[in-house]
Amino acid sequence: MPSLIDIRRRIRSVKSTQQITRAMKLVSSAKLRRAQDRVVSARPYSAILAKMLADVARASRTDERLTHPLLAERPEQRIQLILITADRGLAGAFNSNLIKAAQQFLSEHAGVPVEMETIGRKGRDFFRKRTAAISGEHTGLTEKVTYPYAAGIAGKIVERFAEGEIDAVYLLYNEFKSIMTQRLVVSRILPVSVPIEGDAIEFIYEQPPAELLATLLPRYVEIALYHALLESGAAQQAARMTAMDAATTNAADMIERLTLYMNRVRQASITREIIEVVSGAAGVE
Repeated sequence: MPSLIDIRRRIRSVKSTQQITRAMKLVSSAKLRRAQDRVVSARPYSAILAKMLADVARASRTDERLTHPLLAERPEQRIQLILITADRGLAGAFNSNLIKAAQQFLSEHAGVPVEMETIGRKGRDFFRKRTAAISGEHTGLTEKVTYPYAAGIAGKIVERFAEGEIDAVYLLYNEFKSIMTQRLVVSRILPVSVPIEGDAIEFIYEQPPAELLATLLPRYVEIALYHALLESGAAQQAARMTAMDAATTNAADMIERLTLYMNRVRQASITREIIEVVSGAAGVE
């Protein structure tokens, strides 16, 4: 049976841990509000850009010059996977689910060379130890997302695809649905799939539709990556806040159990001492 000193020491240790988890929960909560506002603000822009791209493609469908390297459909003999994870842990199953999904993606394309562009330290460290083909790595980005940095990564990917170094580009990230829910998303961003069926809206273009489409396609890839980074950042903070809230609750439960156990041990010790005193007194008589 542990001594009262050991139990009190353990209670102090759990209380210290509880203070840390509570502070981390508050920090993640504050960061989540800002990240959620950015996600909500970016979603309409992404949707409108996709709709505009589709409208321009429909208007250009009769144009024989409607050929662009980013629209080229080729057999997927070389694939680029952009994996977006977090830089830090303590976020529940946020990173492990992404890594498992990436492993599943690699197993499903086992016969095809797959290069990985890792965004986030957790994904980079995991696949670097397993000698995966990593074409690039980026850290310190998911919590401080900037459009120029995302555009730089997208520009590199677009250039490689246009030159035929890769045949398809996939994004793997966590989409923010709510504080309690994040959804794994695997989406293909290159080649760009634009719907050309349906009625075309009659716009008056200052440029020919084909030229306008060529301008919109790289921007569409940039926005897709930027939006994925924003979604992943908000989902990360939500997962960390939920995990720290659960850890704080568990610490409180453990403190309660340890306090109850300490009281029982102390009562047993007092009872034993009383028995010893009474037995000694009886022996003297």
